[in-house]
Amino acid sequence: MTKKKETEFNDSELFISRELSWMDFNARVLDEAECVANPVLERLKFIAIFSSNLDEFFMVRIAGLRQLVKMGKELPDPAGNRPSDQLRKLRKKLEKLLRRQHDCLTDEILPELARHGVRLVTPAGIAPAVRGELSSYFRAQVLPVLTPLAVDSAHPFPILNSGSIEIAVSMRPAGRDELVYAFVEVPELLPRFVEVRDGQPGRAFMLLEDLIMDNLGTLFTGCEIEEFFPFRITRDMDFSVEDSDAEDLMQSIEKNLLQRRHREPIRIELIAGSRGPLVKWLAREFRLDEQFWYFVRGPLHLKQFFELVGKAHLPELLEPAWPPVMPSAFSGEQTVFETISAHGSVLVAPPYHSFAPIIRFLEEAAEDPDVLAIKQTLYRVSGNSPVVRALQRAAENGKQVTVVVELKARFDEGNNIVWARLLEESGAHVVYGVAGLKVHCKALLVVRREEGAIRRYVHLATGNYNDKTAAIYTDMGIMSCDPDLCFDVANLFNVLTGYSSPPAAWRKIAASPFDMRRRVSALIEREIEHSTPDHPGRIIAKMNSLSDEKIIRLLHRAADAGVEIDLIVRGICGYKPKPGQENARVMSIVDRYLEHTRLFYFGNGGDPEYYLASADWMYRNLDRRVELLFPVEDERIREICLRLLHFQLADTDKGRRLLGSGVYTRPKVDHYSGARSQYNSYRYLKELAEREKLRTTGEALKVYTSPDRPVPSFSDLSGDEPGETEEE
Repeated sequence: MTKKKETEFNDSELFISRELSWMDFNARVLDEAECVANPVLERLKFIAIFSSNLDEFFMVRIAGLRQLVKMGKELPDPAGNRPSDQLRKLRKKLEKLLRRQHDCLTDEILPELARHGVRLVTPAGIAPAVRGELSSYFRAQVLPVLTPLAVDSAHPFPILNSGSIEIAVSMRPAGRDELVYAFVEVPELLPRFVEVRDGQPGRAFMLLEDLIMDNLGTLFTGCEIEEFFPFRITRDMDFSVEDSDAEDLMQSIEKNLLQRRHREPIRIELIAGSRGPLVKWLAREFRLDEQFWYFVRGPLHLKQFFELVGKAHLPELLEPAWPPVMPSAFSGEQTVFETISAHGSVLVAPPYHSFAPIIRFLEEAAEDPDVLAIKQTLYRVSGNSPVVRALQRAAENGKQVTVVVELKARFDEGNNIVWARLLEESGAHVVYGVAGLKVHCKALLVVRREEGAIRRYVHLATGNYNDKTAAIYTDMGIMSCDPDLCFDVANLFNVLTGYSSPPAAWRKIAASPFDMRRRVSALIEREIEHSTPDHPGRIIAKMNSLSDEKIIRLLHRAADAGVEIDLIVRGICGYKPKPGQENARVMSIVDRYLEHTRLFYFGNGGDPEYYLASADWMYRNLDRRVELLFPVEDERIREICLRLLHFQLADTDKGRRLLGSGVYTRPKVDHYSGARSQYNSYRYLKELAEREKLRTTGEALKVYTSPDRPVPSFSDLSGDEPGETEEE
């Protein structure tokens, strides 16, 4: 078999540093804020998302790099960058991105909102009478919540909350010459945007910190205030729990959560122009290197601008809703168990599909007298979760309920501890993860007695059992009664909850950390072996992140062998295309929904295979977490998977291409061309549901149509009319 000769490249030409790649992803989020084709409130959402992402990046990734530098662990990554190199390059990127963000907000979005009657005002910009009314509001509604914190010999420097806006104040008390200092925290329990009734058309809002600063004299009576300004600190939250030796994992995590307030600052943000003795005093107290100080134009804590999106009350400045589709398999009177039995496998793909069938699956299992046991993994769930309520009800009804709750899910540790205790109180068996590993797989197993025999049902998915994120994250999951798949999942739960060893070979799945790396590597190797100049191998891999060094090297070897490779990687991508190598392509899609699906296609010499997974191709997912890779074997679902992949590969509206230089292209920002994959995916699944409804009942569904974006036909979407299917 003839193979293309591999070209020698230095590692720096094959890889992109993980943290730098993530920053490029967040730059693509910012692109959406700058995209004038998006309605203005959608643009404001992306401003908030950019800031929310950045907060977590500092708390974890920047903090981790700084720890490595402090410990002297300056080993280069596969791209040749040492931690100190990455910190320096990240600072340079961040300065540019923050300028873009605040320029976009101040010069474009806020003026556009003002033209639609939504204005931000300051105390100096309103009439004295209106200002007086706001002061009355302050004394009645805000002042009782505030607690000024003095700093002097009797009051040590306080522990300031990470992420909160603080107001620093310097002043001279009556009868004293020396300066004293104090802090006032802007309480997050109060609205950040205070409505101002100034008699002008539209609606006006004032930032809560501006209102507080305009009334500092009420807080510090008898003092002459010298300086004041808002600032914000972000603390290092990159702690790990060594659970392999911990006597009680829950107690260990609770202890770490309590210590978060005491961790070192990793970033200080101030408004540009803040200077003078008060800034110098803060610098002496915090002793934080100047590379972690950021002076920005405009307001702080832009994540909270989500609140303004809701308060604007201007739905015409948002995208039209895309109401989720009920999968046609669930549109009748059958139970979920009858539906799965009739179809064999059923696809549920939120947010295009409704999340309701998954909740219904659990609720029916909780009440069904023939259901004997329910086993489920929980990584992230919402507050007031219907999933947890159904599991509680099942346990109270005498079912054997076993829940593997991952307490180490970052930033959801406290929430998961609450749910774990509630489940235990209901009588469920709760397993707190696995020593040394995070349980990240998404699996639900129901055991039911049917006609004197035992039958099992499963739901496996790429995303969490979280009804809130199911409305904004794209994911795919399969409900099935396939005996081999159910057998594998039952064995996996035995591994998670007991002392069972994983089988030498699963019947259908692969699982990290046992054999997923080996399976993924073998699938790529097989494409290399099948690849010829006339019939090249084929890989389409869609995931959140790609950073595993061994997998990236293997993909480069596959590209050198002529395999046609398309990588759809939303976030971190360590794979750097070789200049001029046209058979290996990388793209990223950022749109209204967060692309969260892990979907893989392997050509297999003309007999293609499809897989869904909970895991990205990252070292942590392949070697340090419990993850699942499972096959898609139903032909109807495989057709849908391929069509959705084609929509993504054809996306020129929201898709960005990674060039050999390591730079992503930017799509057009003034209009949509009709190649927007998320819209086309929604429309496709909607029409499939309509066809099935019409075929079975003669009743047509009302199909959603955006008034400013005509619904394209299937031929417009990707060229070929799809075959008729019995369900989506």
